[in-house]
Order: sequence, then C-alpha cells, then structure tokens
Amino acid sequence: MLTLEIAPHPLLHLRAFTTELPAPLGELAPPDWLASLLALDAESPLAPPDDAIRSTVRDLLRHGGFKPTGRSKPASEYLLRTATEGPLGSINLAVDACNAVSLHSGLPMSVVDLDRTRLPLRVGIAQAGDAYVFNTSGQVIDLEGLLCLFDAEGPCANAVKDAQRTKTSASTCRTLSIVWGPRALAERVDAATAWYRQLLERVPATTAPVA
Repeated sequence: MLTLEIAPHPLLHLRAFTTELPAPLGELAPPDWLASLLALDAESPLAPPDDAIRSTVRDLLRHGGFKPTGRSKPASEYLLRTATEGPLGSINLAVDACNAVSLHSGLPMSVVDLDRTRLPLRVGIAQAGDAYVFNTSGQVIDLEGLLCLFDAEGPCANAVKDAQRTKTSASTCRTLSIVWGPRALAERVDAATAWYRQLLERVPATTAPVA
C-alpha cells in the first residue's frame, strides 16, 4: 500500500487512492457513459455545488497564504465555468473520471502518473521559491502558500494546476488521485471519493486506498 505523509492542517480533509489500469491509457478509449458525465446536466449522486462549497474550498487554499483567485482559482471552478459553455472535452479515461467527479462535487482533484513520481510522497504547504511548469507551453505557477503534493523532486500537484512532469500520458498504467477536501465538507469529500473510485472500477480498473 502506498504511503502519503500529510503535514498537520486544521482545514484539510484529504482523500487519496491509487488506480491500476487494465492497460496503458493510450489503449483505453473513454467509454460513452463516462464521457456523458462531463456535461453539467449529467445525473450525479451528489447535490450540485453551490457558492458555499466554492467559498469553503477557497478558504482551504487561503490558509497557507495563497490567493485562489483569477488564474489561480481552484481547478473545480475552472471546470464549472467551462462546462457552462458545453460538455468538457475528453482527455483520457483517467483525467475524464477525475474531471467528472470534480465538476459535480465542486471539489478540486488531482490525478498524476504514479510511475512519474519519485518516493517518498508528502502533502504540505509550498514555500517561497517553489514553482513548476504546468503545461506543454512551459508556463509556470508560483506555489508559495499553496497545499501541494511533493515527491522526492519537489512539488508535483495541487488543487489549482498539476505539474507537467507527472501528468498522465498514453503510457500511464498507474495513477494517484487526490481529493483536496475541506474538513467542513468531510461528508461530501468522502462521497465524492467513493463515486470517483466506483467510476474507475467500472472500467474496470483496480483502486486501493493510500495509507
């Protein structure tokens, strides 16, 4: 079982799990039922997110001094805004499942290629000078004050933008998913995590909790 060290945080209710895919992502076409969940009006077991959920998520990210606004707003807010213009675009099976649950829960989530990380893994607040490239264009996000996933090489994911170096690809066979949940929304976080795992197990993939 994978172990994740989490620094003490008064507002964080983090949930994480690993996924073993039945084949590399490039060989797994996202099924139609999963693609349908990328629409804002798709049926979901979760009540639609509201302004109170958005505010609570932002409070979580503000705790370390980060400002979750503008281009640095939580990824879940970006998904919601994009989905109001039409269904989210499909990326791959792993990312589609992550985006679908994030969209309908209002909770930011990360999914990284586990084989692109270097152990040990931990979660904590980024310090001054921490940054990484988050897309193929080479754009960089300043991470100071933001809750992040770190591996042996440094920060690699968070509730805003995940690092390019650990993103999934056609060769991905194992992933780590993280639900960046506020403690005030613990019940919703747990329900969203359970649904997320159910979607992947329907593929079928094998999921396992992280210690």
